[in-house]
Amino acid sequence: MSVKLRRADQSSSSRTILKTLMKLYPSLQALARALCLLGSSAILSAQDSGALMQALVRKGILSNQEAEDIRADLVRENNTIPAHAVGGGKSTDRLSVGMRMQAQYANLGTDVKNVAVRPVPTDHAFLRRMYLTLKAGVGGDWGATMTYDLAGGSYDDAIVEWKPTNELTFNFGLRKVNVVYEERGSSGNLKSIERSGVTRYFVESNNGRRLGAASYRIGAFLDGKKEINSTTNFVYSAAITNPERNESFTGASAAGDNTTNHAAFWANTGIAGKLANNGTWIAGVGAGLLPDQGGFGTTNFGRGFDLTIYSAYVDVQAGRFGLMAEYLSAKVERGISLTRDAQPAGFYIQPSFLVTDSFELVARYQKLDTDGRGLNLGDVVRSAPAGPTMNKFDEWYFGANWYLRGNDLKLQLGGIYGKTQETVLGAPAEAKTVGLRSQLQMQF
Repeated sequence: MSVKLRRADQSSSSRTILKTLMKLYPSLQALARALCLLGSSAILSAQDSGALMQALVRKGILSNQEAEDIRADLVRENNTIPAHAVGGGKSTDRLSVGMRMQAQYANLGTDVKNVAVRPVPTDHAFLRRMYLTLKAGVGGDWGATMTYDLAGGSYDDAIVEWKPTNELTFNFGLRKVNVVYEERGSSGNLKSIERSGVTRYFVESNNGRRLGAASYRIGAFLDGKKEINSTTNFVYSAAITNPERNESFTGASAAGDNTTNHAAFWANTGIAGKLANNGTWIAGVGAGLLPDQGGFGTTNFGRGFDLTIYSAYVDVQAGRFGLMAEYLSAKVERGISLTRDAQPAGFYIQPSFLVTDSFELVARYQKLDTDGRGLNLGDVVRSAPAGPTMNKFDEWYFGANWYLRGNDLKLQLGGIYGKTQETVLGAPAEAKTVGLRSQLQMQF
């Protein structure tokens, strides 16, 4: 789709000044003096208005405070509509472009008990995400969103949207299912830099240990809400999708095979409300049924072994305090062997506190038991050296967020202490990851 851009109407600055002057000084004499200064055909940008404001102050028409108020109006107006965009499609009536850039540095080492040769530590800076997002509308209640990750070479969203009412939305295409609360939330709003290892184990691609049981799917999605009272809403969602997780070019465009012929079904329901001082809360449950996506290893898809995932979550922001927690469990038919199922389960709890309006402290504790399916540190701690496969995992995270411009420009730093555990012939075995992670984010 071609996009044509033209400069915003610069005369808006003059209109803003005149409008404010007419409110402040209704007398014709004062207005006439202001018009003489403006000129009969002056067209000013927000940057050019500084000299005019100073002249008005010197001549006693405006006070310093009134001049500052007008300057603020000009900044807001120019920031709101910097340019008009026109899409190439005949029916296009709106178009927006956005980007999210995240640069990380990770210093993480893995120490394996009673092993002489340890995995090589991670000490590296890298681009975590580089999202380019296009949103468009074609009139009525129809629109589309596409997000491409230039850093990862993958899609995020690629959907057509129909929104017949403010309380009901349908999506068609590729997006995340609304099961597993932390995964569905925006990566731009994460307080702990990365999602929890518990979430990663349940939703990221199946490698014979992780489950690949949520996140990106292609299908039809419904999201809705119903008002209970002035401060509380009933929220719900449902989806019918392909069973396999996918976000790559190849996977998203493939017609599938006999391992992915059955549809997966998803549902989520909860209660969301408002608290005093702009506080919010939400609590709910979700579930997904993925036919033929169970089994052990990565070669048993399509053999009749199903996978079911369950989620229960709560997220509260009350004043300066925040709390998010989630419990995840699953049943993986023949998830360990041809004779044994697996029922992994785990949880995380993440409190936070805004020390000031721009500085926040965050902590998180998480624990996971794979019920014999297994994991390594690389499966659950992003960027960490893998270490050996074990059965259980827990982690502490302590971090700080500096909101320079809210989530649009923020700096994050966090310390990680995580370990996997196993019992071998009656003796305990473990591997530990200790280190730091930082991230600089800008989005627009």
